[in-house]
Amino acid sequence: MGRASVELESWLLTLWLLLCSWGCLASAELRAPPDKIAIIGAGIGGTSSAYYLRQKFGKDVKIDVFERQEVGGRLATLNVEGQDFEAGGSIIHPLNLHMKRFVKDLGLSTVPASGGLVGVYNGETLVFEESSWFIINMIKLVWHYGFQTLRMHMWVEDILDKFMRIYRYQSHDYAFSSVEKLLHAVGGDDFLGLLNHTLHETLQKAGFSEKFINEMVAPIMKVNYGQSTDLSAFVGAVSMTGADSGLWAVEGGNKVVCSRLLKASKGNLISGSVMFIEEKTRTKLTGNPTKMYEVVYQTGSETLSDFYDIVLVATPLNQKMSNITFLNFDPPIEEFDQSYQQIVTTLIKGELNSTVFSSRAKDQFGLSTVLVTDNSDLFINSIAIVSPVREEENPLPSTDGTYVWKIFSPDVLSKKQIMKYFLSYDYAVKKAWRAYPLYKPPQKCPSIILHDRLYYVNGIEFAASAMEMSAIAGYNAALLAYHRWNGNADMIDQDGLYEKLKTEL
Repeated sequence: MGRASVELESWLLTLWLLLCSWGCLASAELRAPPDKIAIIGAGIGGTSSAYYLRQKFGKDVKIDVFERQEVGGRLATLNVEGQDFEAGGSIIHPLNLHMKRFVKDLGLSTVPASGGLVGVYNGETLVFEESSWFIINMIKLVWHYGFQTLRMHMWVEDILDKFMRIYRYQSHDYAFSSVEKLLHAVGGDDFLGLLNHTLHETLQKAGFSEKFINEMVAPIMKVNYGQSTDLSAFVGAVSMTGADSGLWAVEGGNKVVCSRLLKASKGNLISGSVMFIEEKTRTKLTGNPTKMYEVVYQTGSETLSDFYDIVLVATPLNQKMSNITFLNFDPPIEEFDQSYQQIVTTLIKGELNSTVFSSRAKDQFGLSTVLVTDNSDLFINSIAIVSPVREEENPLPSTDGTYVWKIFSPDVLSKKQIMKYFLSYDYAVKKAWRAYPLYKPPQKCPSIILHDRLYYVNGIEFAASAMEMSAIAGYNAALLAYHRWNGNADMIDQDGLYEKLKTEL
């Protein structure tokens, strides 16, 4: 009996070990990383997605990044007489923690945002002129607007304080399946209210005067988003952070962050335009049929295709910007018809005709930035002196009154229009683009999950378009793709995260 008992125990132990090893193998196969991931778009959203996907899935997954133009997307520069100047996203807030981390991890340098004095023009006169003396500015602001400037600062700070929670959630690997759920997690119903009401309505209810809204708030909306205070209150709050101090930019141009993220991700850049995405069943080397995505793209005169386990779309799904067709999906991929606002960037090297804005002599003008109110009949949104993206190229103080000026306008400026603002100019470079969504609350954000393993990074733009928002979206999409691949439902759309994480040591 003793020997039989020992043999039975030995047999049971062997069976148990076999079952364990089979379970481990099954688990390993289930949790094996994807073979290939496609990312369409090499702007900050696409390249940050690649960076974080590499961190989550490891070294073996192949990441292809498709870009039909230059790496950087709408982070772009324009060249004026051999010097590069920012044409798109120009400034970064000191609390933009992802951008700060990228700069540190990628070995980049920063430069302060261009300074100088700011004025606000209403079409007839300068309703506000900044002084180089802080105390004089404070007296002017209190004289004209009471303590509304301070109250505005507090309103924006309160929104920022709540929004900063997203960094804690992401540092703990939590993801969100929609933009609305992300915003609700950081700010509750109040944040969704900001998405669905206009900035003008929200500030009116908060007790801000029409004069303050028109002269202090509207010009900031025009320079940052080319729109009025009828945009959503959330994007309005993001825009107002651009009036804070401590703003900075990346030495060499903000687009350098994208190329460095792509390099750090070890992503394979494919210069081509994606035409079609179709779900198909493929048999892998394991012998099991599996659903994959075929991406058909054009590079030069060639039409090529490849298959991917996961696809992230990090370019606006707008036919005028990226005409991608989704074939044979069940259910069909929803149509995206959201409008994007055209903005034209014009860089001009010349001498400003300051009499357009002020009757003072040109040597007493002193402003380096002029913003305009909504009721101005001007055909520009702003005009400002700008510096090259490389600090060593900063010119010496002008001796002849000429500078490089950046004008934002809704339409391309004619030579006659340019000459209204300049006594003379040497050079003008123009770039027209659809820079950001047209915000019309109530604002519906596109889905992040387009299909089982097909994700849309740029949906977050419809809450607010900004470099940091795109970086947050890239990280969220990477986490979402990772957790859904591995079945980690407990890491997606969790309620009460703020209270839960607040109690953790």
